[in-house]
Amino acid sequence: MAWVEKRGTKFRVRLRMPDGTVSTDSIHDVRGDAAVRAKEIDVEVARDTFIDPRGGRIPLADWVPVWESTHQAGPATWSAYRSHLRLHILPALGPLPLVDIRRQHVKTLAVALGKRLSPRSVGDVIMVLSMILQEAVEDRRIPFNPCRGVRVPKGVRAERPHATADQVAAIVARQTRPCDGLMILTAAYTGMRWGELAGLARDNLDLTTGSIYIHPEVGALHEVDGKLFLGPPKTNDSVRHIRLPRFLTNLLATHLAEHTHDTVFPGARGYHQRRSNFNRRAWTPAVSGDPKRGIPPILPGMHFHDLRHTHKTWLIEDAIPEIAQARRLGHRLPGVRGIYSHVTEPMIDNLVGALQRRSEATQPDASDPVVRRLRPVA
Repeated sequence: MAWVEKRGTKFRVRLRMPDGTVSTDSIHDVRGDAAVRAKEIDVEVARDTFIDPRGGRIPLADWVPVWESTHQAGPATWSAYRSHLRLHILPALGPLPLVDIRRQHVKTLAVALGKRLSPRSVGDVIMVLSMILQEAVEDRRIPFNPCRGVRVPKGVRAERPHATADQVAAIVARQTRPCDGLMILTAAYTGMRWGELAGLARDNLDLTTGSIYIHPEVGALHEVDGKLFLGPPKTNDSVRHIRLPRFLTNLLATHLAEHTHDTVFPGARGYHQRRSNFNRRAWTPAVSGDPKRGIPPILPGMHFHDLRHTHKTWLIEDAIPEIAQARRLGHRLPGVRGIYSHVTEPMIDNLVGALQRRSEATQPDASDPVVRRLRPVA
């Protein structure tokens, strides 16, 4: 049972905790306010909703390790979380006890971050803070999450570029390493993610059936804190078989016959490729060109991941059913559409046939100065 004590000019609400210790819940200027709070505590205790104020006095910086010890996430996700904590959240709010973090603290942090980060990055930081504080709510350390309802401007997301088959052929034609060109071509004609391609093992490529299998345990290459390792793909739905058009199966068969590495698309030394090295060495020079050397751009600003957008766009152009598009890209259709839609062999045959015809109608630009240098025209 709670009671009120006068201490100087203030009135504090006291109560005995289950462990026998006496704790102060709150301090008030007026006895009547203190008495109301004492009655509220009695009701909360009876309903088992009372929150021990001592639990919320832990600083955010000390609560984060407690949250980390039980929160489950993949290595790449943890790397992003810890970056947000180290660079943004803990410097601003780390010393504050959980009970002292107010909505205005969160909004002030969001405004400050908005001056130097993109809206999406600000949203990611506030999302991490909200997860941490929500865990404190569930652990009955604080009564509510001060991040709840805080809106972060989303900004205007520019539409990502996609390439035509001719533009993909031009990007491929500019590659000095055939392995890089084939990797780009495979991305465009399968919609696979970078990690799925960079980590693709020879054993998961079936040239007999012309298909690629994304393995549930080692189906993607991850890079965390500078270290490369094989692990699960992005989602459970990413575990899938991808049927290949005939021309791509033939190219991959020739490619595998020319090296003995376990990885289908190895780097120059036979190991897994780093995305940053690939972008700097192979991708960016091809799509951006070099005006000083008279090399025109193909699609400046295009990212490797935009080949996935490209593949989706091609499937739409070829009127491929939505369920077949989703399954190929490793997505799940929401709601009833996902439950009652199924992929059939005729759908797959039609999809692969459309990709084959698109390839047969494609030719790289022979007037491109880079193409002329790498593949002289007779």
